[in-house]
Amino acid sequence: MDMEHFADDFGHVPGQAGSGGPSGTDEKQGPLAGATQESRVAEAERLYNCWLASVAVDDYTKEELRSLAGIEVEIEDRFGGELSFGTGGMRGVMGAGTRRMNIYVVRRATQGFADYLNTRFGTIAQKKVAIAYDSRRFSPEFALEAALVLAANGIKALLFREMRPTPQLSFTIRELGCQGGIIITASHNPPEYNGFKVYGEDGGQIVPDRAAEITAAINKVDYFKDVKLISSEEAVGKDLLAYLGEEIDRRYLDRIKTLSQHPGDEKMGIVYTSLHGTGIFLVPRLLQEMGYKNVHVVPAQADPDPAFPTLRVPNPEDRDSFALALELASAKNAELILATDPDADRVGCAVHDGKGGYNLLNGNQVGALLIAYLLEHLHKKNALPPNGVIVKTIVTGNLGREIAASYGIPTVETLTGFKFIGEKIGEFEEKQDRRFIFGYEESYGYLAGTFVRDKDAIIASALIAEMTAYHRQKGKNLLEVLEELYRRYGYYREELVSLALADLQLAEKLLRTFSDAALQEFSGIKIEEKRDYRLGKAWDPQSKKEHNLSLPVSDVIFFTLVDGSWFCIRPSGTEPKIKFYFAVQADSAAAAEAKMNALKEDVLARARLE
Repeated sequence: MDMEHFADDFGHVPGQAGSGGPSGTDEKQGPLAGATQESRVAEAERLYNCWLASVAVDDYTKEELRSLAGIEVEIEDRFGGELSFGTGGMRGVMGAGTRRMNIYVVRRATQGFADYLNTRFGTIAQKKVAIAYDSRRFSPEFALEAALVLAANGIKALLFREMRPTPQLSFTIRELGCQGGIIITASHNPPEYNGFKVYGEDGGQIVPDRAAEITAAINKVDYFKDVKLISSEEAVGKDLLAYLGEEIDRRYLDRIKTLSQHPGDEKMGIVYTSLHGTGIFLVPRLLQEMGYKNVHVVPAQADPDPAFPTLRVPNPEDRDSFALALELASAKNAELILATDPDADRVGCAVHDGKGGYNLLNGNQVGALLIAYLLEHLHKKNALPPNGVIVKTIVTGNLGREIAASYGIPTVETLTGFKFIGEKIGEFEEKQDRRFIFGYEESYGYLAGTFVRDKDAIIASALIAEMTAYHRQKGKNLLEVLEELYRRYGYYREELVSLALADLQLAEKLLRTFSDAALQEFSGIKIEEKRDYRLGKAWDPQSKKEHNLSLPVSDVIFFTLVDGSWFCIRPSGTEPKIKFYFAVQADSAAAAEAKMNALKEDVLARARLE
């Protein structure tokens, strides 16, 4: 690895204020939390000078730091805290400083993780950690640095030779019996971001109690004095570094094929885009192997590119990310479009409407369609487990729940975040009381099978393709199937509104507004239940009866109305914004739209901060 070139490139990353940007960073995390502005500035200046003086910091990083001399606001932004390590790991803008993603931050986090693993799994002679990375700038370099720190701590690093999807890391941890995993990714954040995400021995994302233990271990590590490091040659020579390649690809793809319920359709046209990410290595290959011979990859987005030059944001939830795929699909008259995010754990899709156009489906719609498809086939095969279960997050719509209930399958809810769905799968296995069939969240995350413990866009892409092929052979497109589901179960509609706030403190003021015990109705509909996950309690405003919630404490307030509508309020923990999730159901599409408009108008009017 050319470390001088690596550091030089970091030297040209512009400093950006507010690096506590898209999820995963905390503006004042660490020893400066709660400090006064004056003390934060002084401590940031001290850390800045320590980095400049340290013999462990390379010359190119020091050159970047010297360019900040006298710019107090920039120094405070870069050194006025640390990137927080939460259940999603950490992520931030790349550059020099304790609040930037760089090799020193990665090494320190890895050392803390190694200390945690050596304590937790002290009786295991040869501990192993799988490491993957995506198409972000410096992802391969960060991944190798993490591997070398692990190796220096006596933990064998199994490093993917090329970039691979996040869900494949989850599979690999389980398949190879690892004690943990690391993925270098910033998911669908802007190009200037990268991140460090940790997985447990079950292949699932780290949940809060584990994250707290790892955070405590990381906080004990000095950036330069405490980090152990060896060369790649020494690591390989000691059998503490090995590379993963085609064999693990083959195992992963073969396991995905076992989930198939219907043969592929070689005539059905599919357009696929990886949005410059890791999905390009597996999705087209898997679809071809499953019998789809008419697959077209969007050429301009096929090559992994950390700049994401064709995109506003590399996120399949953003309609603009489908622009080039829609052009190609129209030219090829394709029936289905699939788009995966850079680390290929989320997938979005658009389907031909039968009239020459394409409709994008949202996460709630795709989840409901997949539940209907899977349960129909399992039922036909007499393979529907009597103790089967669907898992969704509390902010995911209820159409899927109604479909599952018609097959006698219950739905279990978790807090927002796929880590909690993965955790539930482990609980089911441990208790042997339920069998996981399918899990999903409204933000384009889906999972079938239990050999992966995170949302998986590779699995979902295969299932969406075969679901489309199945209905195509019956003369229907997915829009027609969705309309049939609406007619049978009701017209469900969901929307998300995100409000920007002047500062994080205003989120608490908003939550207090909706905590008012006098609230009885919204848009003329009485409240059936109010859940305050901060207190772990729920109330019926009419009867005044109270009960405890089973889910963990979380910064969320949830209202269910007597007509089945609901809305949820969830502030961001890292950014000055608050999210409002809305859901309604009615007997017609027009009635559902009217209900939605009335509910949103009332709730958002009450959310205005004077």
